[in-house]
Amino acid sequence: MAKVQLPYGVSVPEAEFEVRAVRSGGPGGQSVNTTDSKVELRWDVTTSRALDERQRARVLERLASRLTDDGVLILTGQEHKSQHRNREAVIARFQSIVGEALVPPKTRRRTRPTRGAKERRLEAKRQRSQTKRLRKPPTT
Repeated sequence: MAKVQLPYGVSVPEAEFEVRAVRSGGPGGQSVNTTDSKVELRWDVTTSRALDERQRARVLERLASRLTDDGVLILTGQEHKSQHRNREAVIARFQSIVGEALVPPKTRRRTRPTRGAKERRLEAKRQRSQTKRLRKPPTT
């Protein structure tokens, strides 16, 4: 059984994919609309055994706009005339998209403003204050 390798040691068995050929749309020649060269890949994130719970939650959150209501990722490819090349392109795009979604978020490191930054901020406040003070009419 073939597996698709993803970052962080995740490998998704191709048995979890539903890959099917569908009819391509759009303008073309005599046989373009009768050949099934477009490839559609469906992967159910919610039932996948390749992901642990943290990874599944991360993928569901990051790919929420691409998933159906049931948690299925659907990718299509019709860049090439050949069904085989479209299948390879869709699997490569799957690796890219899901691989990016698996990247854990960077932990935020707390920082403090430098002394120079504090001094520049206070100097800017003094300048602004002086500008506003000079706008006032003189008191007699």
